[in-house]
Amino acid sequence: MLTKWHSKTAASLFALFLFPLGIAIVSAQSSKVMGEVRFEGDTQLDRDSGVWIDGNYVGYVKELKGDKKVLLLPGKHQVVVRQAGYTDFTRELVVEPGQAQEIQVSMQLLPGAKTPDITSELKVTVQPKRAAVFLDGNYVGHASELGGKFHSLLVGPGKHTIKIELPGYRTFETVIEVVAGQKSEVKTELLKGSIVEAGADIKKPQ
Repeated sequence: MLTKWHSKTAASLFALFLFPLGIAIVSAQSSKVMGEVRFEGDTQLDRDSGVWIDGNYVGYVKELKGDKKVLLLPGKHQVVVRQAGYTDFTRELVVEPGQAQEIQVSMQLLPGAKTPDITSELKVTVQPKRAAVFLDGNYVGHASELGGKFHSLLVGPGKHTIKIELPGYRTFETVIEVVAGQKSEVKTELLKGSIVEAGADIKKPQ
């Protein structure tokens, strides 16, 4: 199991709408025919969990409101919420035109999950801070909860593959090797790209 230290993160200022092939900005007029999906979580961990809709990453729970609210085309959709060391929270929903519905996220620990006895501390400092971070192919959180003065990720010593992705940006990937008790940092700024360049981790393969 991976352990994270959490602190509050600032809200970003983009409106999100999930198309079958990605994410785009929507106007206020679109909301008259689209349906809204709202997300709530009782714990900090719930609120920091990543959200995928129809296989596409849209952000983390607590940011998906206000200017970043999620508006979907009417019809059936699948919502999957992920967090390192926890089982996927999955919901099937039917979106109605012009209506809003709320999903209460509650993450559950994976059976038998535990923190490694020997760990190394890894900090991930990335811009944009809402990018999804993957460790050895597993989602471990968004960048804003894994970087900064009080944020870190505890991992077992050895080689690890770090991948950072966000729709509209080029994927960043690197391999690091950490020693027990060592503090390491991965620092980068994602380059602008296209939604078609998004990897399968954050975008459903076509």
